[in-house]
Amino acid sequence: MLAALQRARSVLLGLLGLAVLAAVWDLYKAFGPDDGVRVGDRLLVLPRASDLAMPHTWEVVQRLGEPVTSLPGAGSTLGAVVDASLFTLAIATRGFVIGVVVGLVLALLMSRVRIVESALLPWIVLSQTVPLIALAPLVKRWGSEFDRLGYIWTNEQSVAVIAAYLAFFPVAVGALRGLKSAEATHLDLMRAYGLGWWRTLFTLRLPSSVPFLLPALRLGAASAVIGTVVAEVSIGLRGGIGRMIIEYAQSASSDPAKPWAPILGAVAVGLVAAGVVGLIGLLLRPYRTAEATR
Repeated sequence: MLAALQRARSVLLGLLGLAVLAAVWDLYKAFGPDDGVRVGDRLLVLPRASDLAMPHTWEVVQRLGEPVTSLPGAGSTLGAVVDASLFTLAIATRGFVIGVVVGLVLALLMSRVRIVESALLPWIVLSQTVPLIALAPLVKRWGSEFDRLGYIWTNEQSVAVIAAYLAFFPVAVGALRGLKSAEATHLDLMRAYGLGWWRTLFTLRLPSSVPFLLPALRLGAASAVIGTVVAEVSIGLRGGIGRMIIEYAQSASSDPAKPWAPILGAVAVGLVAAGVVGLIGLLLRPYRTAEATR
């Protein structure tokens, strides 16, 4: 009963936060300067509140129920955003799963052999400094080489690789820290019982890593969504939220509320990804007893 009340309280606080955000948005829209707030001549510290740059929240919601275009038989904007969100979510899920598998394998290798950690960890950290916009076209070009071997590499697979590239890093680092978090007395007890490394891994190291692994999975899921959206833009993949943001932005001058629709879709995809990791956390609740104190 207490757990249900806590979950309901979290949901209500989340909805209250959204309501406060919408109220702040509309208040600034109503009373903020059309040219924004600037420091000096160039530094813009608060956004412009003009109708073109900042529509009211109800205008954005109303736009979701209207047709995408003025052509006869055009579907609603909400339907188009939902389809694009599901497309992006499917690719992000694929990249997230690949990233989690790669991250866990790397964490296991680094925790098992110290020299592997010394050799790999700096490169894993360094890999995240590569600009994603520059990397996405390279992945697409490298993937096209598989076509010559009889395997057709699609743009969706290139985007999934980019999503996995961003997702594996927090998982690898978080899982490595978690695998090393087991107390020395417990490890000594396992050795005294004569248990091997694999038995110790499944009975001690993996359960003790859950408080570190869950935050890493949350960050990995968010990174996979961000990587998918950015890669869709960089590669030019149609059908997803990333490309829709660019296409709808071209209508901003005549339809200011329209470009915000795919942005809401991207937010929804991120919330779904966070919700899935939350469900994983519920399944692993017995191993989260020390999460609040670490």
